[in-house]
Amino acid sequence: MAATQSAASISSAAGQTVAIPIAFEMLAVIVASAGGVLSARESKLDLIGAIGLAVIVSLGGGLIRDVILQVGDVYILRQPLALPVSIATAAAVFMFPMVVEKPDRLVAALDIFSVGLFAVMGADKTMVYGYPPVTCVMMGFFTAVGGGMLRDICLARVPYIFQRSNLYAIAAIAGAIAYMTLIESLGMWNIAAATISVALTMLIRWWSIRYNIMSPTEFDPHKLPEPVKKVARPVVRPIQRAGHHVSAKTSQAAARARDRKRHRRQQNR
Repeated sequence: MAATQSAASISSAAGQTVAIPIAFEMLAVIVASAGGVLSARESKLDLIGAIGLAVIVSLGGGLIRDVILQVGDVYILRQPLALPVSIATAAAVFMFPMVVEKPDRLVAALDIFSVGLFAVMGADKTMVYGYPPVTCVMMGFFTAVGGGMLRDICLARVPYIFQRSNLYAIAAIAGAIAYMTLIESLGMWNIAAATISVALTMLIRWWSIRYNIMSPTEFDPHKLPEPVKKVARPVVRPIQRAGHHVSAKTSQAAARARDRKRHRRQQNR
């Protein structure tokens, strides 16, 4: 009986999540899977490795979120199209990589779109289960960038989100915060809030690339350059005579002439 009530509550909560069109969900899965395959090709992995990385990148973030939340509603199991679409995309891109290698700008735009969409979906799902806003933002962040983090761990390299780069993880966090703010504080319709949040994520990412804004790195105040100290120059004051003003150059010449006369007088003595 308790298990039945738990399943019913999970199903009810799942029905309350933001109604992202299935086409957008699958587009995010396809873009993330394609990125995983390209990373696999760069590392000289075989087809199985490429498919594995594609699934990890596209669905790993949601899996991390669902394991942490422990609510029994695992997206990769609940959505029947997610895993087949990811595998099919991986196989197609592995065989024909030129499809996604050439349109770099389009792929980059779709990539950050998927990040923003995953951030919104993760934050919304966590909010539905009654967690505080801070937890919702954190789960949105994990959903957005967790797959890329798992990919880098599998390839034995420092995760991209931990490296100094154009604003990527920060853009995902901003999108999740914007969604929670619009929903909790302003009571905005969830579809409108999701659209604005995804657009904000893409805008921040584009802004950071356009003006080469990098995420902050180590800061040591002891390494800051010291201010340059100005050396005071000797001031030569002009000689004042009755009735007129003598310039500095003239006064210097007069001083040198007096020194020469004094020197000659000393020699004649």
